[in-house]
Amino acid sequence: MEIKYLTENTKKAEEFFLNELSFIMSPFELKRKIDDDIEDINIVDVRKYDDYIDGHIPFAIHVPFDSLEEHLVMFEKHKLNIIYCQSQLCSLAYKTAYEISKKGYMVMVLAGGYKTWEKLGYDTVKTAE
Repeated sequence: MEIKYLTENTKKAEEFFLNELSFIMSPFELKRKIDDDIEDINIVDVRKYDDYIDGHIPFAIHVPFDSLEEHLVMFEKHKLNIIYCQSQLCSLAYKTAYEISKKGYMVMVLAGGYKTWEKLGYDTVKTAE
C-alpha cells in the first residue's frame, strides 16, 4: 500500500479503527466481565473440539465454526456473545461474529483469542473426553 493512499484516506482509517474497537473485547475486559457480571455474557469457543477439551476459557461453550448453523440455538440474543478462536491469526472468531451479527445477535470478538488469554495466566478449563 502506498503512503499517498494512506495520507489521502485518514478519515477512512479513523472510521475503520473506531468500528473495529467497538466490536473487540480485550482479555482484561472479559476477565472483569466473568468476575463481575457473567450473567450478561455468553462466551463462545469456535475452535476444533480437540482444542476446546485441551483448554478453554471458563464458562465458554463450544460451537465449532464448521457446524455453526446447526448450533445457532447456543447463541443468546439477549446477551452479549463473545467469540474467540485460537489466536489473533485465526479468523474463525471474526467469521462467526459476522455470521451471527447478520442474524441479529449482539457480538464481540476476544482480542488475541485463547492463546493470549492463556499467556496472561488467566484460568482455563480442561474437559474430559
